[in-house]
Amino acid sequence: MNRAVWLWGILFALWLVLSWHFTTLLLTFGVATCVIAVWVAVRMGTLDRESVPVHLILRAFAYVPWLVWEIFRSNVRVARLILAPRLRVDPSIVHFFASQRTDLGRFIYANSITLTPGTVTTGIVGDDFEVHAIVQSEIDGSEENDMNRRVTWLEGEAAP
Repeated sequence: MNRAVWLWGILFALWLVLSWHFTTLLLTFGVATCVIAVWVAVRMGTLDRESVPVHLILRAFAYVPWLVWEIFRSNVRVARLILAPRLRVDPSIVHFFASQRTDLGRFIYANSITLTPGTVTTGIVGDDFEVHAIVQSEIDGSEENDMNRRVTWLEGEAAP
């Protein structure tokens, strides 16, 4: 029941942010729509730890700013690469081990890699991530290991 309340709160907050209308009629429609959506999710039996990851909310406040900073740093590196007189493009495929225990954790890790400019997760087989990088020399594994550790922490498994 706790996850149903969290889901309703998240859906209604999203509805408010996206609609930005505060009339009685529209607020009533928003409340009713969110109640129906939660009721359907409860009836389908889809309210579990991965479908409503409320355990990630507090830790996400630490992870998301770090990820935004990493995206910014990678943007600068890729911009330098593009604007350099001699392009040092040396694309390669590298493999990384993911220490996440859940599909949600691996999903967050794969998308964090892909969101970082210059790298794209091209395949996942179990705990093995195949990553395409624009420049092989810059993908030494240290950033990915740090990201792996932080996503594992976000998942609730270890300290950052």
